[in-house]
Amino acid sequence: MPIKKGIKSVAENRKARHDYFIEDTYECGLALVGTEVKSIRAGKVNIKDSYVKIKNGEAIVVGMHISPYEQGNIFNRDPFRERKLLLHKREINKLRELSEADGYSLIPLRLYLKDGLVKMELSVAKGKKLYDKRHDIAERDAKRQIEQRRKEDRYSDR
Repeated sequence: MPIKKGIKSVAENRKARHDYFIEDTYECGLALVGTEVKSIRAGKVNIKDSYVKIKNGEAIVVGMHISPYEQGNIFNRDPFRERKLLLHKREINKLRELSEADGYSLIPLRLYLKDGLVKMELSVAKGKKLYDKRHDIAERDAKRQIEQRRKEDRYSDR
């Protein structure tokens, strides 16, 4: 079977952009077993409540759910097991320093297939306060109303 070129998005953490200010992003691989890769290709993965922690000099993703592969029988692993991220040591050290800063977290933004390999977009994020979330919602509503009025004006001129 030939490896497909390009990027195919598999899972996205939309909640992260609502709950956090995204400061920086990184691309990293994951250490997975074969049945997990097959489940990811089928789109049976959830990264909504996951986060990354640095433990013993390794970056580990916690809370990511990969459903068991249907034909995997004895080769399936625990759906919620911790999975190692594949990063260079200098990147891990930099992420550890950033995550130890006050209010910063390491949050997965999306999971995708890039040239047949499973990759994760990892972000360094700072948590939003409730008033920040309200401000974002108000801005989005204002933009939506402006666009609606523009459309109405365009069609009323005819």
